[in-house]
Amino acid sequence: MKETLIDVRAWRQFVAVAEELHFGRAAVRLHMTQPPLTQGIAQLERSLGVLLFDRTRRRVALTPAGEALLPDVRDLLERAQALPARARAAAAGEVGRVRLGFVSTIGFERLPGWVREFRAACPQVALELVEATGDVQRALFARGELDAGLMLHSPGFAPPELARHPVAHEPLVLAMPAQHPLAHAPQPDLVQVLDEPLVVFPRRIVPSLYDAILDLYRAAGRVPVVAQEAIQMQTIVNLVWGGLGVAWVPESVTQFRRDGVVYRTGGELFGHVEAVDGKGAPGGGRLPVCETSLVWSASSSNPALQRFVAFIQARSAGGAPGLQAAAGAQAPADAGAVREV
Repeated sequence: MKETLIDVRAWRQFVAVAEELHFGRAAVRLHMTQPPLTQGIAQLERSLGVLLFDRTRRRVALTPAGEALLPDVRDLLERAQALPARARAAAAGEVGRVRLGFVSTIGFERLPGWVREFRAACPQVALELVEATGDVQRALFARGELDAGLMLHSPGFAPPELARHPVAHEPLVLAMPAQHPLAHAPQPDLVQVLDEPLVVFPRRIVPSLYDAILDLYRAAGRVPVVAQEAIQMQTIVNLVWGGLGVAWVPESVTQFRRDGVVYRTGGELFGHVEAVDGKGAPGGGRLPVCETSLVWSASSSNPALQRFVAFIQARSAGGAPGLQAAAGAQAPADAGAVREV
């Protein structure tokens, strides 16, 4: 049986008669004459195939079917009344969904605050978090399963097919087992450090940063001995704790406190490099640096994404969120659980 689509106007007439229990008073309330109202209710009942009112010369009363429908119809009309405002809010990016990929390093400190503040500012935008490495994020973008991502890379090496905004810039630091003889030396010999077994992420995860680490070894005339590869930075630090080797990790990883692991900065590691090649370390005596960028498809027409991008641009620059300007920015609701890919 084919269902008949019913005009919202007919439901408004039903509610008016149900609340007044008098066709004349309901007609006055609706600013119409009684005959069209009577005809409209009769047409509604024919469409439904049930009587909604018992009518006599003396009284009008709801039938059991009418009583059952009345709460749902009131809810329907309330929702219908809210639709124009909701449409305007969606166009302004105040309602919608943003699927955000992120690497673990940004999750140590900055991301939790940004998520909290954005959800407070835009409670009707569902921000869905997906923890994923850069290579996985690019695949998700290609399949249309991600709206934005926070990716780690060497400066200037963000995916060229995506728009980007840098949000963090940090050096690498050395993670060493606390029991290692060089862990507490006033100024460890970098060349000796470079001879240690290395725990590192696979090149496919962050090719530009992987290559920058290898350049550090090449500049010192060394070839890294890779003892183990691991994807997540927490896992890399745990493997260092287990004595498998040393690791170069972004400075933000030092927020991950692991008893038995010591972090050494670049300023502590360059006392003896000049004895190797006479030039010092790459970058004039500094360890390689890495960037984290917010990336997104510049062709996206998602207003909620535009609002989120504008929020992160303002927040990462140290300013106020600037949400009023988000819908017109150049950059193109329930809270979701974090998903790891």
